Amino acid sequence: MKLPNRRLGRALVLCCTLLLGALPLASRATLPPAVDGQPLPSLAPMLKKVTPAVVNISTKTRVQVSDPYFSDPLFRQFFGLPDVPRERTEQSLGSGVIVDADKGYILTNNHVVGGADDITVTLQDGRNFKGTLIGTDPDTDIAVVQIHASGLQALPMADSAKLQVGDFVVAVGDPFGLGQTVTSGIVSALGRSGLGGTNYQNFIQTDASINPGNSGGALVNLRGELVGINSMIFSPSGASAGIGFAIPTNLSGEVMKQLIAHGRVQRGTLGLQTQDITPRIARLLGVSGTEGAVVTRVAEGSTADAAGIQPGDVITALNGKPLHDSNELRNSEGLLPLGSRVTLELMRNGKAREVGATLAAEKLATLSGARLDPRLVGVDFSDLGQSDRSQGLAGVRVTEVRPGSLAARSGLQKGDVVIGVGNRRITSVRGLQGLAGVHPRQLALAVADDDGMHYVVIE
Repeated sequence: MKLPNRRLGRALVLCCTLLLGALPLASRATLPPAVDGQPLPSLAPMLKKVTPAVVNISTKTRVQVSDPYFSDPLFRQFFGLPDVPRERTEQSLGSGVIVDADKGYILTNNHVVGGADDITVTLQDGRNFKGTLIGTDPDTDIAVVQIHASGLQALPMADSAKLQVGDFVVAVGDPFGLGQTVTSGIVSALGRSGLGGTNYQNFIQTDASINPGNSGGALVNLRGELVGINSMIFSPSGASAGIGFAIPTNLSGEVMKQLIAHGRVQRGTLGLQTQDITPRIARLLGVSGTEGAVVTRVAEGSTADAAGIQPGDVITALNGKPLHDSNELRNSEGLLPLGSRVTLELMRNGKAREVGATLAAEKLATLSGARLDPRLVGVDFSDLGQSDRSQGLAGVRVTEVRPGSLAARSGLQKGDVVIGVGNRRITSVRGLQGLAGVHPRQLALAVADDDGMHYVVIE
């Protein structure tokens, strides 16, 4: 439906006002407080307990601005410009949920606070506090912020595993920076995954309106218990289309515990590489369908190796849940806590088997950049984890870039994946070690990101 223009829209509002004003008093009746002696149901009593625990989060992030002229040292020298990087400040708004009133812990989304230089938390009563980032987990889009304040009110966390499709839920947040807003709906679906944006997904889908700014806000049940952290929407227009997604509390709570204890999430792995089963692979393996994931590699000494899993095995279920493809196996593996005992159902040579294994910490080789080249002082590298390799990535991960270092000033960032140095392909830390002592005049690192590949040149 085409929206009316501004003048027509105003006319419609005025017409409605005039029409309402012309109605007799008896026609302007409100809802009765009770019907047949029973009071009408209202969410107000529950929301009085919930809304003080939902906060507004505003962030400022300083971003270096790259300019071909101002980055040229000769240009800066000629015009007498200072030899400092140019910056701009980006601001964003989101929401959060107080889950521990005594310690001031707030659950929110990684995409709300990740990488922020300044975090300000505003309570419902108008008080502002500086937030401290305790930790973030981009793989699940969860982050924990802490404030030091008195008189806080927290939300109890419910067991999200008890949610059912059709349960009533309420979303609370700060959409479009308008101020705290409440919307209601039902649980539309459970266990949604494969939506993009994060590596590990188990979303609650709801038709309660979630809009920009609601990210990190609360999804609560009718008892006022937290069941999810609002995270993303599906919308062609950018506004709510009745399809919103929240991270269930059983997942966000587990991630929160690890972020508070370690500052990061320690995930376990079985030590497997798998791929989807195509019709051709199904014929080669002698299996009837394409459901499940075929094992292509078993890491030596891994728990999968100890359990006797072999390349060519087809994993069909994990803990009794059928697996449709290799992504579901990786997702299930990443959502379980470190040390979890799992049962795998698999097919080998046409025969069904069942094996048990434990998710163990992945041991990744690391390397200090200072051992390679003086220009890489302050940079640390590590091999890619199993989850990255399962997605087809190859290279080494930048795990640390010291602020102010030459690499940082050149644009290298923590989390980058280096796939080459100069014209030499790099697939592991061991391959990177082979460059020690070479010291080329220009150190050109080929870095892969979501947009493709670019070079970071360090001189």
